[in-house]
Amino acid sequence: MIHSVTPASGDAYITLLGRSTWALINAYHAVLREKGLRPERVSIVTEEPYAQEASTAAEAIGIVSEGYGFVPAIGVEILPEADFVRAGQTIRSLAQDLIRQGFCVAIDITSGRKVTVAGALIAVSLAGLDIRHIYYLAMQNTDDVAKPYMMIPHQIQRIRDIMEDAGARE
Repeated sequence: MIHSVTPASGDAYITLLGRSTWALINAYHAVLREKGLRPERVSIVTEEPYAQEASTAAEAIGIVSEGYGFVPAIGVEILPEADFVRAGQTIRSLAQDLIRQGFCVAIDITSGRKVTVAGALIAVSLAGLDIRHIYYLAMQNTDDVAKPYMMIPHQIQRIRDIMEDAGARE
């Protein structure tokens, strides 16, 4: 007997890890607190030189999520350094798979390096993927921000949704 697959109906969150693990975690915390997102799946995408921080980021995402009363499945994708094409292909494929499974996909670009961010955004745009949110944690300055989100004055930070700001989402 073949059982039908019930598609997912929740959120998935793809986050790009670059030089700052704090930036990734703080943007995630801001999205949970300010935007109310509760992703069922979180994918951390990073380049080889930053791969050692991915396990720390995954653990922190788990801790922050538990504080909001949920536990997402967390995965890690490791890319070669500064490979624009590979970054785009990997993130496009990841987003396509999640969308096919019925997830609403959000991408966080806060901590990503320029080559990864550009590769991701160009690839998902060219593929015409329905990315629901593109988040960026904007900081007025970066002095003394390598600490937990709630310890940084809220007046110097603001979570932005580029899709909303561009009028693509209401």
